[in-house]
Amino acid sequence: MQVDALRAALARLDGHRAVRFVFTAGQALVVEKALVIPVEEDGLLKLTDGDREVIIDADAVAWLEIDLPKAP
Repeated sequence: MQVDALRAALARLDGHRAVRFVFTAGQALVVEKALVIPVEEDGLLKLTDGDREVIIDADAVAWLEIDLPKAP
C-alpha cells in the first residue's frame, strides 16, 4: 500500500476509533483510540493512542479495518 493512500485512509481517525492493521507477514496490530500524528520531518506514518506512538510501514500493510464511529 502506498504511504499517501494509507495516510488518506486514516485521515478521519479522531482518537475515538480503533484501527486494526494486518501485515503481509500475517501479524496484526490494533491501535485503540487511534489518532494520526501530523507529518514530521522524518516523513514516517505515525499513529498514537495517547500512551504510545506506533510507526507503520505502509509497504507491509496487507489490509486494515477501522471501527465505525460510536453513536452518541
